[in-house]
Amino acid sequence: MRTPNRPKHAREHGRLAELDLLRFLAALAVVAFHYLVAYASVWGDRPAELFPAVAPVAGLGILGVELFFIISGFVILMTVWGKGLGAFARSRLVRLYPAYWLSLAAVAALYGLTGAKALDPKLSTGEYLLNATMFQRLFKVTDASGVYWSLWAELRFYLLMAILVIVGVTYGRVLAFCGIWLAAALALKVLQHGDVTVPPVITETVMPDYAPYFVAGMGLYLVHKHGHAWLPWIYVAAGYALSLDSALARVHRRIDAAGFKNMPVTDTSVIIAITIVFALMALAATRVLRLKPSRTLTALGGITYPLYLFHSVVAVAVIPVLSGDLPPWLVACCATLIAVLLSYLVYVFAERPIQRILKPRGRAGASVASAVQMEKASVP
Repeated sequence: MRTPNRPKHAREHGRLAELDLLRFLAALAVVAFHYLVAYASVWGDRPAELFPAVAPVAGLGILGVELFFIISGFVILMTVWGKGLGAFARSRLVRLYPAYWLSLAAVAALYGLTGAKALDPKLSTGEYLLNATMFQRLFKVTDASGVYWSLWAELRFYLLMAILVIVGVTYGRVLAFCGIWLAAALALKVLQHGDVTVPPVITETVMPDYAPYFVAGMGLYLVHKHGHAWLPWIYVAAGYALSLDSALARVHRRIDAAGFKNMPVTDTSVIIAITIVFALMALAATRVLRLKPSRTLTALGGITYPLYLFHSVVAVAVIPVLSGDLPPWLVACCATLIAVLLSYLVYVFAERPIQRILKPRGRAGASVASAVQMEKASVP
């Protein structure tokens, strides 16, 4: 397949400041959902009743992870283009695990050394050790932290991308990969709506609920790198359509579990939120939304992953202590500020130094360092 003419702006192959900002906003959305809607056991009360004015909007923060998935599709494809399997695997290890291990240690310490009960996964030492591999769901072991669920989806995406890397990343092969994955996701969705039983291994591999986000991100990167062409935009549009079904289903599951009073999110607001997410990513991919790189935006992008991993620990440790003496709004604000500050400290004094230690030296190290720098805009 002929590659479209490449626009001048796509020659800039590196960190995109606008993605740093979008990632941070996505993380804040997740924090808002948990702090203001989801964490009833942490507050000892229904958060939606404590924050009734903002609960309908904060509830949409559940979809912040979906924005992460689109960004991941975009950035991981950018990363693997022209790279080998070894560099990709090493960059993923260096990028994902240091902050993850620190957060896992924090969770284990919180429940092992204090009397904290809220959100306690009640894991044995062996189960915590299995969590350290990030493959605990493969062995039906509970996540040590509820936020870890999205990392399992990311890992499966990386494994699929590894296959593409082995085959060779070209414009035509990426289009074929996206088309096959999207068609498989659509087929599984149709079967699921028809109450047809699908073997779990197929569902786990294809990820019909999340594939549309990853594929849309990949399609947007093709537009960013090679310019406008009809097929990538069709993938983006198809991803958007399938994502609406996935997002509505995820919100409905939450409403069924908690009740609409405790998750006051309407279908209309979900559709609007997903539309805004796709619109923002399309604007970023086409460079209509373009921000000048700065230390502030780089820092915001850098702390996003630790913020995603650590905000639950902060909630369990801080909210019950403060909620007896301070009004709920002030407690939520204090917890959020503490979570952001802790994330910055983890990023500066732990994550980056550990990454430097783990990073291989020489030409391979330079390749991995470049990949990690770009991939900081992918995972939460």
